[in-house]
Amino acid sequence: MKHLYETVADTVIAHIEQGVYKPGEKLPGVRKLSQQLNVSISTALEAYRLLEDSGRIQARLRSGYYVSGFRRQAVVEPEVFDAPLTPAKITGQSLTRQILRAVKDPYQINLGSSVPHADFLPTHALQQATGKVARSFGKRCFDADELLGNQELRRQIAKRMVELQCADSPDDIVITHGAREAVSLALMAVCEPGDLIAIESPTFYGLLQVIESCGMEALEIPTHPRDGLSLDALQMAIEQWPIKACLIVSNYNNPLGSCMSDARKQALVALLEKHQIPLVEDDVYGDLGFGLRRPSVCKAWSRNGQVLYCNSFAKTLSPGMRVGWLVPGLYMARVENLKYMKHQAVPTLNQLIVAHMLEQGGYDRYLRQVRQEYARNVALTIKAVSLLFPEGTRVTQPEGGFALWVELPVGVDAMELHRRASLENIIIAPGPLFSATQKKYGNFIRLSCAVPWNDRVEKALKKLGDIAQDLLAENR
Repeated sequence: MKHLYETVADTVIAHIEQGVYKPGEKLPGVRKLSQQLNVSISTALEAYRLLEDSGRIQARLRSGYYVSGFRRQAVVEPEVFDAPLTPAKITGQSLTRQILRAVKDPYQINLGSSVPHADFLPTHALQQATGKVARSFGKRCFDADELLGNQELRRQIAKRMVELQCADSPDDIVITHGAREAVSLALMAVCEPGDLIAIESPTFYGLLQVIESCGMEALEIPTHPRDGLSLDALQMAIEQWPIKACLIVSNYNNPLGSCMSDARKQALVALLEKHQIPLVEDDVYGDLGFGLRRPSVCKAWSRNGQVLYCNSFAKTLSPGMRVGWLVPGLYMARVENLKYMKHQAVPTLNQLIVAHMLEQGGYDRYLRQVRQEYARNVALTIKAVSLLFPEGTRVTQPEGGFALWVELPVGVDAMELHRRASLENIIIAPGPLFSATQKKYGNFIRLSCAVPWNDRVEKALKKLGDIAQDLLAENR
């Protein structure tokens, strides 16, 4: 059942979509809106805050609320890549590392990284938090903390898990060195080397690297650009192969940006629980949605504790602090044992800084701002691709995160496009990196929108379009 303020927000959205209020135009003040819709001032204010969180409107100091000044471009999305369901050893990751090394070159225009540019991070707030934490905790900042994580940070995370309808206590949470360690611990807790892991296809190459490092194999399941993992294909795969775990990014998958609905998440959990297959859920982009509500998580639908939930602050607060967490559910004892045997505690200072940001509200204030910035950049990049790339190009339209998956016309080789673009100091992520054997997605690329929009970026996209057009002409 919707809250009244959500209904008010829906009414304002309807007015915006009908053209009553145009991009950049000022909206009625809070008092006037409350009078127009016969609701309290607090309800009207809450509705505007919800719309601000989603990036639909912008608040201007001492001026009021305005409609965000951009619209989504109407484009065609890529189709689902259909291929035989065949297990594969993960290969070619050395090429991934080679490409990633180029990302650190300051002279490159980096459209290929999944790490946010520093301009999108709350640097000033983190600096202030660091000072306050150092003064408050003194020597404790540099002392070793509990291996499973700082208690205050785990308590703050537990509060956020409750908001996601997951009744987890601080003792149910393990602090990790980012999401990669969380995923690695989760996989090692439920599988053995040589086991088969069902994954989305395409999927983030970082997850492929984790599976490879654990000595496991991947089974790629077709994934829809909006709806996420194909449940029918997963059912078929379960019937054919001895799948030991399923690994997905349920909200704003990288590179597709897909987000599974509540019904599909519930169905996925039910399917896996029926076959006693653990689900490793990576939710690193869940806080970066453009919609009115933060999407749910698969873990909320679990009834037997077989969902291992992984998350991190690397895509939001700071990639360099390496603070993530894992909620292992039924497998807590195994994860705790693995952590003690093979891993180290996350630096205490980093944990205390993140805990402070969560407790004082700095994290949520930052999210309200950065969601709008990503929504704007995604919209601008989609528009540029639709105008500057060859006819027949398809591009995803994600409702969160900052990744775009671009399908180029057949005849445009993504690896050659990457090679020629790098000669122009432009970095992209070619599609083959997002499959286990690097033999799929030969005419796809991923673009990152976590780069400040400016003339250099726009010119780089035009150059990419020109190179793609040249490749297309050469192969006709």
